[in-house]
Amino acid sequence: MRVAIASDHAGFELKEKIKHYLLEKGVEVLDHGTHSPASVDYPDFAKKVVTSVLNGEVDYGILLCGTGIGMSISANRYKGIRAALCLFPDMARLARAHNNANVLVLPGRLVGPDLAFWIVDTFLTTPFEAGRHERRVQKIDEV
Repeated sequence: MRVAIASDHAGFELKEKIKHYLLEKGVEVLDHGTHSPASVDYPDFAKKVVTSVLNGEVDYGILLCGTGIGMSISANRYKGIRAALCLFPDMARLARAHNNANVLVLPGRLVGPDLAFWIVDTFLTTPFEAGRHERRVQKIDEV
């Protein structure tokens, strides 16, 4: 599995922890930055991850900013991206199972590493259920 990850300055510390966690689990990680806690603009980093997902370079994307809201708004501007801001594992499970989310967004200032790892694991291991959900996802992608 390949995952692209990026954050702004507010999500940098948690991004680094998630990146190392995934690497230890054998997941291939494409780190699009930021590479320090210096202030940056989150839309620039959302674009990098979204591009990797849309080009098929990776299976999923993970984005982090302080609240996750800015990254969610930025990522969801791209056709074919279904970015889900998840604060709990159940949100990640349902984002994948019902919405076929392809980008996980996490709030770097609102969740700790252990909860973030649980959310990431849930997101990456939950399959899309398709069925009645497929019709709804198609309608989203038509917008």
